[in-house]
Amino acid sequence: MNKKGKIDKTILDRIQNKYLIKRYVMFLLAVVIYAFTYNIFFIKTDLILGGSGGIAILFKQYLTPSITIGLLSLLSILLSLIFMDRQFVINSVAGAILCPILVELTKNINISIPTDDMMLVAICGAVLIGISNGLSSKSGLSSGGIDTIIHILSRKFKLSHGVLYLIINGIIILCGGYQYGWRIILYALIILYIVSIITDKVVLGISSNKTFFIVTDKIDEVKEYLLENLSQAVTVLDAIGGYTNNKQEVLMAVVPTIEYFKAREGILEIDNNAFITITDSYQVYGGNKHKKKEVK
Repeated sequence: MNKKGKIDKTILDRIQNKYLIKRYVMFLLAVVIYAFTYNIFFIKTDLILGGSGGIAILFKQYLTPSITIGLLSLLSILLSLIFMDRQFVINSVAGAILCPILVELTKNINISIPTDDMMLVAICGAVLIGISNGLSSKSGLSSGGIDTIIHILSRKFKLSHGVLYLIINGIIILCGGYQYGWRIILYALIILYIVSIITDKVVLGISSNKTFFIVTDKIDEVKEYLLENLSQAVTVLDAIGGYTNNKQEVLMAVVPTIEYFKAREGILEIDNNAFITITDSYQVYGGNKHKKKEVK
């Protein structure tokens, strides 16, 4: 292994060992939320979600869901041992063991939910599953099962993780529609959409800042407006137009979301032809954004 590889490995080792207890506690909480939600909102209503839980619902007439999830988790561990490295296996084992056990332990929790309003059930269940997935992702550990299998296929066969996720979960949802009625497919699509949004929000957090990239002919006036009126640091980037090859300057400023409207409208008031790209900034580290300065 070359020197760069050794450095990369050291960094990865430090990441894996960082806040280890906190990460395992977070992961345990994620699995508890998943098991509780799965039994209350999905098993009792036959709503289909992706992954091992969805397959377990399809086969619940033949096998207890916890057994199906356990078998899929065992399969994921065996495949991990064959195809993946030691650290990946370690990160997968805890979830593969905990998930089916907690699903079994929480199956007799008796909480009444309004089954006459399936949309409400689907939304509440999806939000809780999204929170569980987000906590699991932040912990850096895996719950095993179908998600781990998708990860293995993606890494080993150079296939798109997103495409595999859509194909496999799409097949699960179609089977659910065939077995429980096609209305279930509509609920499943809503569930997957909400789960993906909530997962991202838990992992990334709610955007508290916006990053502006501004191309304008009135660069000094715009820069002065941001510095003096919004007290935001401004970075001036040297750029070259891709079509014209002309050199130009691009302003970059991180603005609190609460100041978004004032920043955007102020820039357009100065230069109505300004080209502005605005993106969410979930986390900002370093620097002093309140200090009136520019970096060039």
